[in-house]
Amino acid sequence: MDINLEYYRVFYQAAKLGSITMAAEQLCISQPAVSQAVKQLETALGSRLFVRTSKGVHLTQEGQLLYGYVERGLTMIVDGEQTLRRMQDLDTGEVRIGASDMTLQFYLLPYLEKFHEQYPGIKVSVSNAPTPETMRSLHDGKIDFGVVTTPASPSGDVRLIPVRSIRNVFVAGERFQYLKGQTLSYSRLLTLPCILLEGNTSTRVFTDRYLEERGMKLAPEFELATSDMIVQFAVRNMGVGCVVEDFAREKMEQGQLFCLEFESQMPDRHMCIAADKKSAVSPAGRKLLDMLLEEKTASPL
Repeated sequence: MDINLEYYRVFYQAAKLGSITMAAEQLCISQPAVSQAVKQLETALGSRLFVRTSKGVHLTQEGQLLYGYVERGLTMIVDGEQTLRRMQDLDTGEVRIGASDMTLQFYLLPYLEKFHEQYPGIKVSVSNAPTPETMRSLHDGKIDFGVVTTPASPSGDVRLIPVRSIRNVFVAGERFQYLKGQTLSYSRLLTLPCILLEGNTSTRVFTDRYLEERGMKLAPEFELATSDMIVQFAVRNMGVGCVVEDFAREKMEQGQLFCLEFESQMPDRHMCIAADKKSAVSPAGRKLLDMLLEEKTASPL
């Protein structure tokens, strides 16, 4: 049954106020227009909804039944409109982000802190996962945007916007002090116990690709899930660990680790914002994204 929603609005006001005249004034339409709308609704429903008296209108039994449903429906519409306005005003809403431990710790966290201070009513959901999984979540529409590290494989209308440079390094502890100050070839790694991230991370993909271009394939002694654990293993002299330099910086400053020097340095990688140009981003997500991009100086990859 296809009935004009406006008929229900007119019916609701007439029933609530008990007067065709007052309903017309409330709705800013003519009294005959109210009467016509009520008549059209009664005809469409095949039921008499009002009893007309000299003092106004009263609901019939059928009208009372319909009024309860219409009142709840229109209240939900008003609530929806108010919630939508609150979302647009950033009083409520949700931001869905995909990020790895590294991008959270060394890039995103201060921005999330600032955003939460400015918009405490916004819920921030972070899907913590490696870059390949974050890219899949973006493609599937599960997140508003992601913060990933290269190498990444964007598809469709996804663009990568570099926001920070990072560098892979090999670090070692006291057991390997004899290597400190030497300029090594990467083939030397084949003789050392190596500690690498698991293969589903951009850091591991980048490292393997770089070494394979030089004719080497490492068989690591340990494969770990997080860079923090690699640093801990290296501090305990369990091998030479490959991590993004940020993770090892504190231990290197404390003298517990040092950075191995090679004949050539691995090229810089980037932390990037990954965003789909065609996907709808929530108002809150757009505000956080704009906040991140305000300080961006690099151009899209």
